[in-house]
Amino acid sequence: MNHIDPTREQFDAFKALPRDTPIMMLNLIKLKETATYPDGSTCSGAEAYRRYGELSGPIFRELGGEIMWRGTQECMLTGPKDKHWDIAFVARYPNAGAFLAMVTNPDYQAIVINRSVAVEDSRLIRFAPQDGGAGFGG
Repeated sequence: MNHIDPTREQFDAFKALPRDTPIMMLNLIKLKETATYPDGSTCSGAEAYRRYGELSGPIFRELGGEIMWRGTQECMLTGPKDKHWDIAFVARYPNAGAFLAMVTNPDYQAIVINRSVAVEDSRLIRFAPQDGGAGFGG
């Protein structure tokens, strides 16, 4: 089963968490080879996702969002060896309310089609930020 958008249950669980604290969102994206828009036009999944990033960026930044880390997967050390993510990044939002404001913004909703047609599978995981350190334990 591929995951593109949250289920109602998942979105309700997100909304039930505190909205006034900073959050980090881990994004793992597997792109489609070909993205097909509702009007039948096509392009690569990478091109459609690039459009999404270009158009959503101003809304994301206006709400205080920033990309904290971006990387390219080189190998799967632990996990299914056939799972590969084309795009991986961590987005920081000043608070969960900013994320909710973004996804409910009518301008964002008009451009999210680019993400929807580009993505074959994804994971979007919310984390509460913590201080770093020298060890693995928390």
